[in-house]
Amino acid sequence: MELDPLLLSRLQFAFVVSFHAIFPVFSIGIASYLALLNGLFYKTGNPAWERLAIFWAKIFAVVFGMGVVSGIVMSFQFGTNWSNFSWAASNLLGPMLSYEVVTAFFLEAAFLGVLLFGRGKVPQGVHLFASLMVALGTFISVFWIISANSWMQTPAGVELVDGRFQVTSWSEAIFNASFPYRFAHMVLASFLTGGFVVAGVSAWYLLIGRDVEANRKAFSMCLWLLLVLAPAQAVVGDAHGLNTLEHQPTKVAAMEGNWERQSNAPLLLFAWPDQDAQENLVEFGIPGLASLILTHDIDGEIPGVSEAAPAEQPPVWLVFWSFRVMVGIGLVMIGVAIAGLWLRVRGRLYESRGFLQLMRVMSVSPFLAVLAGWFVTEIGRAPWLVYGIMDQAESLTPSLSGWMALTTLIGYVAVYAVVFWVGVYYLTRVVRQGMLPDLEPHDDEVERPMRPLSATHVPFEDAASQPGRS
Repeated sequence: MELDPLLLSRLQFAFVVSFHAIFPVFSIGIASYLALLNGLFYKTGNPAWERLAIFWAKIFAVVFGMGVVSGIVMSFQFGTNWSNFSWAASNLLGPMLSYEVVTAFFLEAAFLGVLLFGRGKVPQGVHLFASLMVALGTFISVFWIISANSWMQTPAGVELVDGRFQVTSWSEAIFNASFPYRFAHMVLASFLTGGFVVAGVSAWYLLIGRDVEANRKAFSMCLWLLLVLAPAQAVVGDAHGLNTLEHQPTKVAAMEGNWERQSNAPLLLFAWPDQDAQENLVEFGIPGLASLILTHDIDGEIPGVSEAAPAEQPPVWLVFWSFRVMVGIGLVMIGVAIAGLWLRVRGRLYESRGFLQLMRVMSVSPFLAVLAGWFVTEIGRAPWLVYGIMDQAESLTPSLSGWMALTTLIGYVAVYAVVFWVGVYYLTRVVRQGMLPDLEPHDDEVERPMRPLSATHVPFEDAASQPGRS
């Protein structure tokens, strides 16, 4: 049986990136939240802030570890599956990824241990500084990763010489046309992810009456954050869409399900794109709204997918529906944040069990939105790896067979399934354990955990059997 190594390599990388992406987007938001909690405790001395910081540091440790483990594989895949691309882009991407290691990983490695195990061992100001440095390290990391990926979306500052990209301007390559929008979009997505997860966990604790004082503080803080950031993400997303329309019109056409260039284009709420027929079999939309959103003119022209050759068109069905999942979740987020404000004004924010249950469910929504957004970004770029210059087929390792790609894909799925199960197991233990002040003593003679995951040593039954816990 003949297997397509290109298709299998794309599936393999898509799986690894999708699995990995949910962890950094969470850890970035939680790292900043930890810095805020430690800052509030440093300033006020309120033990509620300390209990929250201790608890969420355990969550951060597990998520950070899963992100590192799942992310290492991607760098190897550049060599095993996409060696032609690695060779062609090595002059640019090699230094950029090295900059991430030197500026971000070294910073995080230097201060992560102090953040996780230094409480009560170092001065409180030093511990706060460590948490700030870890948070800064996550931002530096996302800076370089988004810059490199944005360059692949909107290449600049290079010229192709004998099949290799030679850098002509580092500033143009790093700060390429789409980078500012995509960086802002990802940072806000990280804060929204952290905010919804913290709000969801706090809502669960409020429902069962555990550590009410601390979780009321966390819940209230997150809802104020979401009330600001959810609408802000819509504004940034609009600007990002306009930038994409300028530099990647075919991607935007696929997002809108628009096959032919037209003015007064409708915003399709539902459609069933048919790639072979180059049309939508069924569609329902609002006339003129797509033109208004994308061009800020109801009679503005929207490009069509058919303007690109069939071989240069992305899979429209996947891009179209992924975009709607992302936007739909974003609108629900805004609605939830407004509902929270309404309940706050009415004095029922902590008493509305229906809203608290809703926030528990919403804790998974940002991960779905992030994955849908990545699908739009990466699938919408297809078949290009470096947009408009180098396609995926040209980037593939020449000697790679379909069976080799399939075997490694199965191996990654199996290993990552174990990693995911172990991570969820530990996270569940931490959440079930809750905020127990006696787990973080300040007595130097008490044995402290030697590894981040060792902090979750209390069995489910012991945690559940303690008074006031379920």
